[in-house]
Amino acid sequence: MERKMGLVVGGLGVIGRNLVDHLTKLDDWDVTAVSRRRPDFESRARFISVDLLDRRDCEEKLTGLRTVTHMMYAALQPRPTLAAEVEPNLTMLRNAVEVIEAMAPLLQRIVLTEGVKAYGVHLGPFKTPAKETDARHMPPNFYYAQEDFLRERQAGRNWTWCVLRPDVVCGFSVGSPMNLTLMIAVYAAISKELGLPFRFPGKPKAYTSLAQFTDAELHARATVWAATDPRCANEIFNVANGDYYRWEELWSAFARFFDMPLAPPQTISLATFMADKGPVWDAIVRKHNLVPHPLEQIAAWPFGDFIFGCDYDVMSSTIKARRHGFADCIDSEEMFLRLFAQFRAARIIP
Repeated sequence: MERKMGLVVGGLGVIGRNLVDHLTKLDDWDVTAVSRRRPDFESRARFISVDLLDRRDCEEKLTGLRTVTHMMYAALQPRPTLAAEVEPNLTMLRNAVEVIEAMAPLLQRIVLTEGVKAYGVHLGPFKTPAKETDARHMPPNFYYAQEDFLRERQAGRNWTWCVLRPDVVCGFSVGSPMNLTLMIAVYAAISKELGLPFRFPGKPKAYTSLAQFTDAELHARATVWAATDPRCANEIFNVANGDYYRWEELWSAFARFFDMPLAPPQTISLATFMADKGPVWDAIVRKHNLVPHPLEQIAAWPFGDFIFGCDYDVMSSTIKARRHGFADCIDSEEMFLRLFAQFRAARIIP
């Protein structure tokens, strides 16, 4: 059995943490993870704290990773504007690729994780189901800069690249900026503590529009496939659970899980209305003896406002991935309920 060395860049986010967990369960993989933070959990993976924006820090900290065979890149630097996101996110990818490429002669493939912002989901309604061959939208979009860099850098080299485009990745992770599942659970806990029913906080049309999700564990399996299958060389694939849901269907299932009465949607800005709820959350933590996490570290309210504000269908085609050999799927309602149960078992939510 050929031994592989996976380097997970962005190893503590929703995508990276679940990918590290998956790789460490595979007998033929050694794993090194790169992140700015230190892990708060035990793992057989090696973790390295690196500032990817600092080329010198990358060269110093990543020295010695000569056995890397596969790089899985899931790092992200959010910025307040689309234009401002391009330079830091391109710089981080460039630093990671160029430093590893220079010292890892066995490098075979780089897998870059993007998202459906490649299709313009953040701009408004877009062509659905989105396909990998769809035209780009008007830039700026840092995904385009990263893709173009990989294409240009790969020319004439022995390694290849693959791009994955999941949507709303849901998984077990704490302290990640875009963890929708945990944000919903925290919103439910605060509503319940205040004696409120469970209301969808987004736009009315978003409640009934089609949405899609990507389970982080499914995405991890897709990443291993994308990293090792010869058919994935220099290709782009959408990755999603394989079903489509309307929030109105999921919200009733969530209400049952949290044992709360369901009420009609009421549009609010979570970023505004949850800004003063830190003391409420602290009281919930004490009341239920939860692991203490500040509210701002476990619930990204602006991200929730964006997701719940998409009052149009969000759908990606996964036909290309299936035709190339990845046919994994999962029911999205089951995914959410499983993750809520995991957060509860870990005493992150009541």
